[in-house]
Amino acid sequence: MKNSISKLKNNFEVNLDDTINSGQVFLWRKINSKWYGINGRENLILEDKLDTKNRDIHNFFRFDDDFQGIKKELSKDKVVKTAIRNFPGMRILRQNPFQCYISFIISSNSNIPNIQTRLKKLSSTFGEKKIIDGEEFFLFPEPEKLANTSLSNITKCGLGYRSRYVKQAAIAVNEGQIDFKSLKKQNYKDSRDDLCNVFGIGKKVADCILLFSLDKLEAVPLDRWVLRILQKYYSKEFEIKTKSITEKTYDDLHDRVVEHFGKYAGYAQQILFKNERELFKKKWLG
Repeated sequence: MKNSISKLKNNFEVNLDDTINSGQVFLWRKINSKWYGINGRENLILEDKLDTKNRDIHNFFRFDDDFQGIKKELSKDKVVKTAIRNFPGMRILRQNPFQCYISFIISSNSNIPNIQTRLKKLSSTFGEKKIIDGEEFFLFPEPEKLANTSLSNITKCGLGYRSRYVKQAAIAVNEGQIDFKSLKKQNYKDSRDDLCNVFGIGKKVADCILLFSLDKLEAVPLDRWVLRILQKYYSKEFEIKTKSITEKTYDDLHDRVVEHFGKYAGYAQQILFKNERELFKKKWLG
């Protein structure tokens, strides 16, 4: 496994390739040495030397986190410590909430290349076109646009059964049932419950939204990859008798994971997820 080298050895430390290629974001392209990405209504253009004073970049990479302190705390666990050594500059991102919300609804029962294809189609159909450095990009659609379009128009984007989920999710935001500012202020449990009231959002998808856009670092998305990791490295700490995570076992397992890793359990999950997928050479973004 390669050893990622980050150029900044403080709370601004970040490895762009490892962070963007970690299953958190999808509407990103690497062209030559630069990453071009969409974050809601923002175009972000990133290269190795980041402008850490730029408000959008500072917010996106969570430079307000005590990143070195978080890594030191998590490194008390030997497995996580090894993963951090492999990917020391991989960070949790703070994404545009609506884009993150729709992205992980679309991610259900899919893989990263397919998620990326569907989101690109959704954005090119309903988002505003921008030309940057001679390349064509589309901003992410506004909630009102997706809420008011027909279901058949969304279905044409190749979303399949997820089309209804996206339509209802956009309506929930457009009509105020889901308010991202309020979700940020609420405690983890209440905010997850509110998200799970939306048609098409289960606990795993809700945890992705909370972790990657709404500052809930105790959110731990539990899927087959995380289950594999827990069974492989933590068989003594977590006795898991099922091959999949049911609704009944999700909360219990989540509570035990948070108890083990602490308040930064979301960071632990993501670095372990990145590490394990790299071991199996799974495809990320280009």
